[in-house]
Amino acid sequence: MESFAVSTRARSELIDITAEVKRIAGKSGVMNGLITVFVPHTTAAVTINENADPSVRHDLLKGLSDIAPANLPQYRHAEGNSDAHIKASLVGSSVTIIISEGRLILGTWQSVFFCEFDGPRTRKVDVQVIGKD
Repeated sequence: MESFAVSTRARSELIDITAEVKRIAGKSGVMNGLITVFVPHTTAAVTINENADPSVRHDLLKGLSDIAPANLPQYRHAEGNSDAHIKASLVGSSVTIIISEGRLILGTWQSVFFCEFDGPRTRKVDVQVIGKD
């Protein structure tokens, strides 16, 4: 397993971490297998989505904010970040990607994104490669 840090600059943002995930996959020497990217935080997540048009990131964050708005009076969690917990649960804490012939199998427009919902912070991302070389 290998870990790396992600520093976020806004309360909510999506950061492309594909290059770092590819670097770890290549370093592992695994030619055929799986790579799992895991975020050990309750107010952050990881997802795979389009990276060709930056408006997709905006629209994802907007959609999640519409589903779980910040600071609703009905929220009971005292830290004031209930919306971040909801968003992280909806998106999920991990993704798994196939490695074939030493390359990540991602679609033409797909990238791996770290999803910050309670920033800015410095976060940790864990990556595990399983397979054979």
